[in-house]
Amino acid sequence: MNMPTSVSLAPDGATAPDAHLLSLQSRLPNVGTTIFTVMSALAAETGAVNLGQGFPDFDCDPALVDAVTEAMKGGFNQYPPMTGVPALREAIAAKIAAIYGHRYNLATEITVTAGATQALLTSILCTVHPGDEVLIIEPVYDSYVPAIELAGGKPVLVQMEVSAEGYTIPWHKVAAAITPRTRLLMINSPHNPTGSVMRESDMRALADIVRDTRILIVSDEVYEHMVYDGARHESVCRYPDLAARSFVISSFGKTYHVTGWKIGYVAAPAALSAEFRKVHQFNVFTVNTPVQHGIARYMANQSAYLDLSAFYQRKRDLFRDGLQSSRFKLLPSDGTYFQCVDYSAISDLPEVEFAKWLTSEIGVAAIPVSAFYNQPKDSGIVRFCFAKKDETLRTALEKLASL
Repeated sequence: MNMPTSVSLAPDGATAPDAHLLSLQSRLPNVGTTIFTVMSALAAETGAVNLGQGFPDFDCDPALVDAVTEAMKGGFNQYPPMTGVPALREAIAAKIAAIYGHRYNLATEITVTAGATQALLTSILCTVHPGDEVLIIEPVYDSYVPAIELAGGKPVLVQMEVSAEGYTIPWHKVAAAITPRTRLLMINSPHNPTGSVMRESDMRALADIVRDTRILIVSDEVYEHMVYDGARHESVCRYPDLAARSFVISSFGKTYHVTGWKIGYVAAPAALSAEFRKVHQFNVFTVNTPVQHGIARYMANQSAYLDLSAFYQRKRDLFRDGLQSSRFKLLPSDGTYFQCVDYSAISDLPEVEFAKWLTSEIGVAAIPVSAFYNQPKDSGIVRFCFAKKDETLRTALEKLASL
């Protein structure tokens, strides 16, 4: 005999099934509210200067907005090609060739994405199968591990080493972590959250590790145009053996101060791009049309990205100079728009609690670096973002000077 399903009335009078019928087994059971959301909410609640979440508090170049507006008015408002507007892919390929000396085929090797986070997820989904291992280096951007888990892969974590000289990658530990199940190795340079950058010696060490293996690379290079003190960005594009097995990811949001536009790209060999595009077309299919046309036009202004390192180095130096008289110990910031500091001379609170105290009592929000580890690790270090107006930075420095 069939028993009737238990029902209840919803507020509008419609029937609704019992709650247990709607219960789900979570695909991401360990994911909760991110520390970025927590700290930004606390900063808003207390009126603190928000140097936590990584986005500018200043506007982009009005010429970029004009270019997008003109594209909208010009009728570029329907679906573009799945892989991206040809003019934008051509501009991307030309930029990479000019800076790094590697020529990608715009038709088969460049794909425009809905930001770098989508590019990271799609790169993982198209390469990682259940049981595959993915080697990542901690501290790490918070989307990496969930993306690997969604693909059914196993994250294998190697921690960076930290000293007064900053964060470095222990390549001997990376090599030791490689197994026959390793399918993907993910790198990020310039590195969020540490502000470190990979040098030529790092790239050579990486090439030695993956040579004669089936390991693919995801190279997260969203801060590629923010490298300081005369150093150059060591893109995997500069190294043919690495480029031949890599998905290279960048972000127009980071480069052009428009993080809310969520647009980036992936450059990869044709065989890898073909698999990437299979997932991409069912992930987002394609990306905002007028923004693509506007950025394609704006990329003719090469100084907008070539001068970015000088622009942010000045802000970095302003911020670092302002902290010199405090008890914060400054770690190197060789790239990105982040500055990590050791606060052990100020407090013995755990990082999360110190960040909350700093926000509530001092009036400046920061992010605990422990949030970038799969298993929280307290090292007494927090991260500030200096992608802010000068007056914002000076206000924050006035509050921090007493520490």
